[in-house]
Amino acid sequence: MADKVDIRAPVAIREIPIELIDPFPNHPYKVVDDTDMDQLVESIRAKGLLTPCIVRKMNGNRFELVAGHRRKHACEKLGFKTLKCEVLEISREEATILMVESNFQRDRILPSEKAFAYKMRLEAMKKQISRMRQNQKKGMLIGGEPPEKQIEEASTHLQNSYWLDDEDISKIGNEGLRESKKLKTRNDNLGAPVGHLNKGKKTRDIVAADVGESKSQIQRYIRLTELIPGILNLVDEGKIGVRTAVELSYLGPHQNSILECMELNESYPTQAQAIRMRRLFEKGELSSEQIKSIMTESKPNQKERFSMSSEKIFKLLPKNLSRRQTEKYVEAALEHYARYLERKAKGRER
Repeated sequence: MADKVDIRAPVAIREIPIELIDPFPNHPYKVVDDTDMDQLVESIRAKGLLTPCIVRKMNGNRFELVAGHRRKHACEKLGFKTLKCEVLEISREEATILMVESNFQRDRILPSEKAFAYKMRLEAMKKQISRMRQNQKKGMLIGGEPPEKQIEEASTHLQNSYWLDDEDISKIGNEGLRESKKLKTRNDNLGAPVGHLNKGKKTRDIVAADVGESKSQIQRYIRLTELIPGILNLVDEGKIGVRTAVELSYLGPHQNSILECMELNESYPTQAQAIRMRRLFEKGELSSEQIKSIMTESKPNQKERFSMSSEKIFKLLPKNLSRRQTEKYVEAALEHYARYLERKAKGRER
């Protein structure tokens, strides 16, 4: 029975009724019923849930899912009533960072997922520093030790991962926690270090700037959160590049007019066109007429361009192919299909 779960039990691997587990608020990663989900369902059906989900205790008799949203969905599809979970007693900020980083292990992550995940982690890290500074003022200890070392490590992590400078970080917890408008972005110049970084400092854990991506690329992804959903969907589909989308993200309400032009003409702006529109916008000179003029310019490189949702392609590909192997596989598949059509046409001629 759900009302008999003892949330005071020691942290351990436990079976928890699925009905007591709530999704993580604003979870940035999509859970979809695709080929990968079908494979996960069949794996769990055959072997059981080998990797427990991670939840954290909430008030009352409920739990919040931190890691394992796809596994939980697969278990629900199989009719499981309980879910094997590791129960942690952690703060919302710690849970956010763990939730974001646990999903970076996936093979494919959409740009929109990375965008909101990186932003959530940044804000969680800032809140952690803010809380530590408040505890420091109260003379409290962290893990039985003064918080100075943890604050220094967390601050250096922010510098190395997000290019926040000393001045920005010093204000966290002192002048109030602010939204990260301090992120240095391109015209702002995304791609070159801004501010002083504390060279020589070591961090306990630089998260994949963390996951094999440069700090400038992480900032580009965060900037994508300023896009309207329709344009962000086109980025996920591979029809607009990340750098082009970053420029479009600065165009405010004009994004709607740009999306209308894209849908009407089935044509997408180049990075150069996006930069031109951004410059006009910053001068207060961008109008619907100029957007239409720029968007309908002849783009020879796009006239013969063929695009297809990457999700549709990956559904048909074997797992774990390198980029070169993927190219060879697609080329061989097209050749095979062309020969099939040729044989079919010859059969009709007879």
